[in-house]
Amino acid sequence: MEKVILEEKDAVDWIYRGEGAANLILAYTGSSPAFIGKVLRIQKSQRNGKSGVKEGRALTTHERLLWRENKELTASSNREILEQLYVKHVMSPLLGPKHVDVGIRVLVTKEFLKSVEKNVNCHRPAWRVHSSQVDVNRDSVLILSDHSIFPDGNLKREPCITVEIKPKCGFLPISRFITEENAVKRNVVRFRMHQALKLHNQEISEYSEYNPLDLFSGSREGIQKAIEALYATPQNNFRVFLNGSIVFGGLGGGTNSTTVQVGEAFEDILKNFIQADNGQRTTSFLQLVAETISTSGALEQLLEVQKLDTYDIEGAIHAYYNIISQPCIVCRELSKDKLSCRYTSLHSIPLDQSLKIVKDYLIAATAKDCSLMISFRPKEDGRLPSHNTVYLGSTNQAFEYKVYFIDLDLKPLKKMEAYYELDKKIVSCYSQMVKTEHETDKAVTINSNGSVRDQRYALEDGLFTEGCTGFRGRAF
Repeated sequence: MEKVILEEKDAVDWIYRGEGAANLILAYTGSSPAFIGKVLRIQKSQRNGKSGVKEGRALTTHERLLWRENKELTASSNREILEQLYVKHVMSPLLGPKHVDVGIRVLVTKEFLKSVEKNVNCHRPAWRVHSSQVDVNRDSVLILSDHSIFPDGNLKREPCITVEIKPKCGFLPISRFITEENAVKRNVVRFRMHQALKLHNQEISEYSEYNPLDLFSGSREGIQKAIEALYATPQNNFRVFLNGSIVFGGLGGGTNSTTVQVGEAFEDILKNFIQADNGQRTTSFLQLVAETISTSGALEQLLEVQKLDTYDIEGAIHAYYNIISQPCIVCRELSKDKLSCRYTSLHSIPLDQSLKIVKDYLIAATAKDCSLMISFRPKEDGRLPSHNTVYLGSTNQAFEYKVYFIDLDLKPLKKMEAYYELDKKIVSCYSQMVKTEHETDKAVTINSNGSVRDQRYALEDGLFTEGCTGFRGRAF
C-alpha cells in the first residue's frame, strides 16, 4: 500500500475516462510525478443499496474452497485487494506479465470519493448514473498505468494513438454437454447470437457484422476483416484515444454505426499520425491495427485462456451445484428423456474435479470479457526503441507499440447461475429470430392477378417467444 492518501482537494485532477459494470476509470490531469501517466480505478455500488464492500472476507465460503490453492486470495479482507491479487496470481501468469499491469493500491478519503462522483456524473451515460454510483465506503483505489499514452514520451511533440478492443469469445464450443436444442452454439459464434438479444432489449440499435472468429483466426485477412467491422459498428467494442483523450467510440456506453461525418472527422484526426493522402489515412490506420495484432501474438494467448472453458456453461453448471451442495435445478428442469447419463454422471465426479471445472470456467469468463489496449507512436530516427516495432508498408512508416489486457475482473461464483440463464435467453432469442426469418422468406405469395405479394409486413407481433418478442419487420 502506498503512503500517499488522496484527499478531497485532489479530486479535481482526475477526469472521467470510462466505466464498466463494476468500476469507474479516471485519468490524471495534474502535475504530481507520482500520478502522471496513470489512471484510477474506483469500484462502484448499485443504487439499490447493495454495496461491493464485504466485511471480514472478500470471498464466500464456497469461493474460498474454489480458490483454496492461493492462500493470499482466500485471506483477502476486501474486494479491492482480492481483485488485484487475482490479476497478479491468476491472470498475469496465464496471459503473460508483459501484457498485464497489476497496479498498486492507494489510500483515499471518503471526501475524495464523494467529490469525484460529483465531478464525473455529468460525463457518465445517463443509464449508468441511474443504475450505479461511486462506492464511497472504500478506503483505497487501484492505480494503473494509462495504456492510452507512452509515459516516457512528449505528448505535445509526438502523438500517441491507442485502440481499445473488446475481443469477446473467439471460439465455437464443442462440449458434449450442449443439448441438441442448443446445437446452434456449435456453429454460430456467441457474439453474433447475443446481438439478437441486445437488439431486442434495445441495448443496440443495429446488428454488428463483427465476428470474433475473424479476429482470432490468426490470418491477416481475417484480422483485417474483423477490425474493419469493429470500425464500421463500434458499439462498446472499439474505441480510439489520441494522447489519452477519446476521439472515436463511446464513453462508457456505446455508439452505433460510423457515419460519414464521424468517418471524416476521424480521418482528419489521423493527419498528423498517418502519412497518407486524405481519404486513405483511416484505411492505413486499420491496417496498422490488424498488422500489430497479428505480429504481437497477444490474442493467441488470450484464446488459450478462453479455451479453459471445455465444458460450456451447460456442463459447468452441474459442477457448480456440486460445489454449493444444493440440488441441481438444471437436472430438475430437464425432462426425463433429456436427462441423459452424461448429465447425471457429472454429479458423481469427485469434488476436486468439480472445483477445477468451475474455476476454469470462471477464469475463461474473465478472458472472454476483458479488453485489449494497443498503443502506437511514430518511431523517431536515432531513438532507440523502448518497445516493440511494427512497420506499415502502405505509408512506409515504423511505429513503436505496446499491448496490454485490462478489465481482468474476478467473476463471482454465484454468477454461474446468471451465466446459465443468460445462455438460455441468448440461444432462445437467436433461434426464434432464425425461425421467423425463415417464415418470412416463405411469406412471399403470388396473387391471382399475377402480382407478387410480400407477406412479411403482415406478420403479427408474437412470432418471437420465450423472451424475444417484438422483432416484427426488423432487418437482421
